[in-house]
Amino acid sequence: MSVTVLSGAGTILTMDDTRRELAGEDILLSDGVIAAIGPALAVPDGAEVVDVSGCLVTPGLVNTHHHLYQSLTRAVPGGQDALLFGWLRTLYPIWQRFTPDHMFVSAQVGLAELALSGCTLSSDHLYLYPNGSRLEDTIHAAAEIGLRFHPTRGAMSIGESSGGLPPDALVENEEAILADCIRVIDAFHDPDEGSMCRVGIAPCSPFSVSTDLMRNAAILARDKGVMLHTHLAENDEDIAYSLEKFGCRPGQYAESLGWVGPDVWHAHCVKLDPSEIALFASTGTGVAHCPCSNCRLGSGIAPLRAMRDAGVPVGIGVDGSASNDAGNLVAEARQAMLLQRVSLGADAMSAREALEIATRGGADVLGRPDCGRLAIGKRADIAIWDMSGVKSAGSWDLSALLLAGPTTVRDLYVEGRAVVRNGQIKTINMPELVSRQREMATALQE
Repeated sequence: MSVTVLSGAGTILTMDDTRRELAGEDILLSDGVIAAIGPALAVPDGAEVVDVSGCLVTPGLVNTHHHLYQSLTRAVPGGQDALLFGWLRTLYPIWQRFTPDHMFVSAQVGLAELALSGCTLSSDHLYLYPNGSRLEDTIHAAAEIGLRFHPTRGAMSIGESSGGLPPDALVENEEAILADCIRVIDAFHDPDEGSMCRVGIAPCSPFSVSTDLMRNAAILARDKGVMLHTHLAENDEDIAYSLEKFGCRPGQYAESLGWVGPDVWHAHCVKLDPSEIALFASTGTGVAHCPCSNCRLGSGIAPLRAMRDAGVPVGIGVDGSASNDAGNLVAEARQAMLLQRVSLGADAMSAREALEIATRGGADVLGRPDCGRLAIGKRADIAIWDMSGVKSAGSWDLSALLLAGPTTVRDLYVEGRAVVRNGQIKTINMPELVSRQREMATALQE
């Protein structure tokens, strides 16, 4: 049994049910859970004691939307200044060349970057499977890194020849898609509390799969007891497509197919109108807010304040590295705060609220109330931020991490195990990974 005492924290931002903020207290981690929080805790025999004085301690951050495979295709020239659909058309031919090795390496790169930014739990949306790639390429990558993982078995089934956006070589037969969803759920999904891997079902978007697949995916997910995920209402083109093809807005389309409820979360939702926000609130349907990607692709500013005020469950997502070019989750939370302020005023969102969305909020969206908060009995997923450096120099409020603080962690614990120590990933050989990534990215450009 692994036992660790985090000793003498400068500030503990718990995100528990009463949102306590504690000073000078300890946290005891035992067998993957938080066993005690308090001043001057007794140190069990054999426990490791980690000095966190002067540090801010928060729950591990939760990433609710990513495409990890895109970590090999950042800043591709043809897509740098394109809107969503044009951006996709530029990148599809590159992704078509990916192999299982590309999927594994890109997932490890993306997850390592997330870990360094304080993330302990990440979802992923993998919706293309060229050249024998499978979902478990990313699952094995996450297991080696040591992050808690919620991969989703995505899919595209409508290619260019049938009026869809992706090339025909990247789409799959719908019966085969559903069969593989069953395979990966049966093989890798762990529904238990403290699970390190849960699997979801995630047709890519309403413009890349059929109505039948959307409907059948929802039926299958409920039969298997897993969550549903897709892109929705991302930009004006998305809305126009829905109105033209389905005769309704994206929220109405989702509702008609069973794609609302607490077991569903949608990425982006930049263009939800008030009626759709009310629908999501009343059904407990979650949203993954991806502010940097929405800025990068010119999609707009999502109505985060309105969604929060209505009671919509919302988490933060970095989105894929080809549409963000970074995967820093704490920086993403800051961007979420700033966008609400620039559109609605400086009092529209506090630093604490934005950080809550990135921790507790994201955990709730993913159906993980055992994560995202520091409380006795919750999972020992913890981010430790060194507040003694220049980035927080002069700060009067250590808890206002998103206003003045580091964007990388000193230490990161997942299930009580150290994944990051003194700013370095401890679970894998990072120089070797970066070298492999560089070789693969160079080869893709040839």
